[in-house]
Parts: sequence; structure tokens; C-alpha cells
Amino acid sequence: MNLIAWMIIACEIAFWIVIVLGLAARYMFKKQKLSFFILALTPVVDFFLLIVTSIDLYGGATATYAHAIAAVYIGISVAFGKSMIQWADERFQYYVMKSGEKPRRRYGKEYAKHYFKSWLQHLVAYAIGAALLAAMMYIVPNGKTNVLKSVVEFWTVIVGIDFLLSLSNFVWPKKEKESGYTNS
Repeated sequence: MNLIAWMIIACEIAFWIVIVLGLAARYMFKKQKLSFFILALTPVVDFFLLIVTSIDLYGGATATYAHAIAAVYIGISVAFGKSMIQWADERFQYYVMKSGEKPRRRYGKEYAKHYFKSWLQHLVAYAIGAALLAAMMYIVPNGKTNVLKSVVEFWTVIVGIDFLLSLSNFVWPKKEKESGYTNS
């Protein structure tokens, strides 16, 4: 594995460590300002990955899937960051602090709307990631960017499939599973 692949793994671990520390500061130590400061560090992790990736490519490295995944990771992290923190916050409150409401599952039209909102976030992530990939293609001095281009093409298909899935939830709404036990 190359340096960028290891940096992606390190940044993902750092992202979740920052979130857990921020939530612990908020709920366990009742330090709201410290919690806000710690949680505000999540974009710094992404920025660090962007800098390392750019330096590596500008320094003459051949673009690899790791470089492409770094751009995808940054796009997803920026687009979904706030909702991921909210998701973690709800679960931290309920499962760790034993307070708040149990995170609920969505069904029917509510699920369809939520999934569509998630698709819009995916579209934003795609726009950010594709822009970063385009910038990488521009800065690579040796022009070896086929990998980056293929990732953009593949991701375009994935965003399209995700759109169709989000629409299907309106046509065939997700139903709550039967929770009853029947004696047969």
C-alpha cells in the first residue's frame, strides 16, 4: 500500500476519533465550547489529506486509485460530515449516555424523503470529489491520469444508480417488518 492509502486510513480513523472526543466533551464532561472546537476539527482532517495528496501528485507521483479515493473521501466527508456527526450524536446520547430518544427507523414516505435527501448529499459529494479529481488531473505533470478519469466515470454511474434507487423508494415504499410472533 502506498502513502496515500495509509493517509486515507489514518484520516478516517482521525475523523471518528475527533467525533467521539467531541461528543465525550459535550456529554460526559459538559464542555460545550470544547466540544464545538473539537468537532470543528473534522474538516481539518480532510484538508490535511487534500494537501498530502496534492503534494504527492505535484511531486511527480503517478495517479493511483488511492489518490482518486482520497478525492472521493473528501467529497463524501464534506457533504455528509454534518449528518454523520448528527447520526453519531444521537447514538452516543442513547447508547452511551443512556439519555435521549432511541434512534428510530424510517418507513414509507418519510424513508423515501430521507433517502432522497441523502442522494442530494451524494450529488454534492460527487460534485466536490469530481472537481478535486479534475484539479488532480490538471496538476499531474506527467499526464498519467487515466485512473482518475475512470473513477469519475464509475462514480457518475453510481450516482445515477443511487438516484434511481432513491426514486424507487417513492414507488415502492419501505415497509416496517412484521414484529409479531405467530404460532403456526
